[in-house]
Amino acid sequence: MFWSRKAKEGTMSHSERPGPTGQPAGRKPVGLIGLGAMGRPAAAFLAKAGLDTYCYDEDREVMDRVAAQGVRPKGSIAELAAASEVIVLMVPSDQDVIDVCSPETGVLSAAAPGSVVLICSSVTPDTCALVARQAAPAGVEVLDAALTGGVRAAEAGEINLLVGGDELILDSIRPELAPWTKTVHHLGGLGSGQVGKTVNNLCHWGQLSAIVEALRLGRALGVSPTKLRAALLDGPAASRTIAEMELMRLTWHRKDLANAMLMAASAGQELPVATTVREAMEHITVADIAALYAEPEPGPGHGTDAGPEPGPGQGTDAGPGRQAVR
Repeated sequence: MFWSRKAKEGTMSHSERPGPTGQPAGRKPVGLIGLGAMGRPAAAFLAKAGLDTYCYDEDREVMDRVAAQGVRPKGSIAELAAASEVIVLMVPSDQDVIDVCSPETGVLSAAAPGSVVLICSSVTPDTCALVARQAAPAGVEVLDAALTGGVRAAEAGEINLLVGGDELILDSIRPELAPWTKTVHHLGGLGSGQVGKTVNNLCHWGQLSAIVEALRLGRALGVSPTKLRAALLDGPAASRTIAEMELMRLTWHRKDLANAMLMAASAGQELPVATTVREAMEHITVADIAALYAEPEPGPGHGTDAGPEPGPGQGTDAGPGRQAVR
């Protein structure tokens, strides 16, 4: 089913000094469900900052690994919820979020009134609204807090968090966000964080597909993609996507773009560019991007020596539709 910041520098204020158990006074115990590429680092940074940090994942081995970093595994989702005041969800899909939060057996079966559920998974606003409706009778608060920055930001404790929901509730848990985030943006009501993430994803995948196409054209016309990138980074086309594209895993483009289409349909808006991007991303792999910079530079007057660009399904050994492993 699922799922497999650095602590702030300087001296602690009086309210942050450790209490009798080592927990900084005034900070809430945090439970994290889903120890994948994003969840593992967040749990470790929370424990490193001295917060009581609990975790649950169906993969016992990954729980054992984070236990070595001071995180405390729990035997069930309900057990974790009962011990935590802030419950962070980092599971893959809408259905996973709904299942994990189940009022019968999940988070909402055991979370205490006043607890806060933080939906960090990339899901639709409708899923966030469903969880909030189910949480209301138990007095549990719900925020959606979409993650941007990718795995490298997670590993550095520098996630950019896009939050929707009650801003006063968000302010009440900022100390529990600080160890694993760099920036936190409140965008509006519940679901706004997911809207922000979808806008971010459309920009990201649109840029990436356009950049790959442009560099392929440059290569076919006889100019090295490596030299082109250096030139582009000194001009108005410069972007993090160009600078770091070969480090990207391309894992979630199908889900991201499918969510964008669902949200656009609910708003009665067409996404013609995203439709094109969705098709283009089916023919871009990690290996394709690496090949752009690994091939010998074309010599003068040999712009077409590389031959025609590969068609769908002929670009790499990965074949059409396969994704890099996260």
